[in-house]
Amino acid sequence: MTVYFIGAGPGAPDLITVRGLGLIKSCPVCLYAGSLVPQEIVAEAPADARVLDTAPMHLDAIIEEMKVADEAGHDVARVHSGDPSIYGATAEQMRRLDDLGIDYSIVPGVPAFAAVAASLKTELTLPEIAQTVIVTRTGMKASSMPDGEQLEILGQSGATLAIHLSIRNLVYIREALAPYYGDDCPVVIAYRATWPDELYIRTTLAGMKDAVREAKITRTALVMVGPVFGDAEFRDSDLYNPDYSHVLRNRGKKKKKLQA
Repeated sequence: MTVYFIGAGPGAPDLITVRGLGLIKSCPVCLYAGSLVPQEIVAEAPADARVLDTAPMHLDAIIEEMKVADEAGHDVARVHSGDPSIYGATAEQMRRLDDLGIDYSIVPGVPAFAAVAASLKTELTLPEIAQTVIVTRTGMKASSMPDGEQLEILGQSGATLAIHLSIRNLVYIREALAPYYGDDCPVVIAYRATWPDELYIRTTLAGMKDAVREAKITRTALVMVGPVFGDAEFRDSDLYNPDYSHVLRNRGKKKKKLQA
């Protein structure tokens, strides 16, 4: 018996991996993360599977379902949104399973920030503009940030920022980042990326609060910050530069003509 932690992707049902969907189709038990996982994906579970929405359940109840499945020898598809490694609360579940001696495996998924970049046709790492992507969040009542991970510190990097779980902290985000990025720095507010009702708002650090208020967005949104979202002038990378050589391509080498 194995518990499979499966990343369902950002929202669109066809953005789950082949491996993840195959496991959902075969597991007798499916535990999924409520409204964050598309119903089309959950519907792929076997007709006789035990399918439970874990949104109203606490950790003990979720682990109990896994224990019961283990005793019955039934594999479990534990379906999370996005990728299980990012804000999925999977580590605490795996720690419990370690204590119980229950086997588990992880199937990665498409993270929200990657889906946003794809929808916007934007590369997050442009030559000499930004070569670092920081995935972070801001402190809230339920969870503070570790020392050294506050935006006032991360913002000094000038990196492309993907700020999760922070749509209600826009005033703080602007105050923390404006000294490093400037009030006119491009911002993208991505609401329910890749879902049918997705919405992308292009704005700035100075204008994002009013833009979000006008759109009446209060949850399920990702705040993306950085010059890569604007009209940044950047040079071509050296990857395909004919004057640049690497192990798979010699500089300036021309194919020899075949002799007759």
